[in-house]
Amino acid sequence: MSSDVCEIKSIRVDIVEEVSNKMSSCDTYKETADLFKLLGDYNRIRIISALKQKEMCVCELSLLLDMSQSSISHQLRILRNKGIVNNRKENKRVFYSLNNPQIYELIKIGENTC
Repeated sequence: MSSDVCEIKSIRVDIVEEVSNKMSSCDTYKETADLFKLLGDYNRIRIISALKQKEMCVCELSLLLDMSQSSISHQLRILRNKGIVNNRKENKRVFYSLNNPQIYELIKIGENTC
C-alpha cells in the first residue's frame, strides 16, 4: 500500500470546515493561475524587469532586449490588457511603465529560488 494515502477513512470535519473558511474563492485561484501563466513567458519577464527600472518606449525596449518592435508591442499589449503595465503618449511616442511594482516582487522571488 502507498505510504501517501490514509489507511483509515476518517474525516475531521471541523478541520475541513476551518480550512475551507480560510481559503479564497475559486475565481481568485483561477485569476492567480492566469497571472502565473502570464509571468511564465521569458520575454514578458524581461520587459517587466526593464520597466521596473525606468519608463521606456517600444523602440528603447526593442534595442535593450534585442527583440523586434512588433514582438515588444505584442507583449506589451498582453501586459497592458492585464493591468501590469501603463502607457502614456507624449507627442508621437508611447511610454510604458510598470503599473504594479508587486508583480516585480514575484519575479524577484522566482530569481531567488534559481
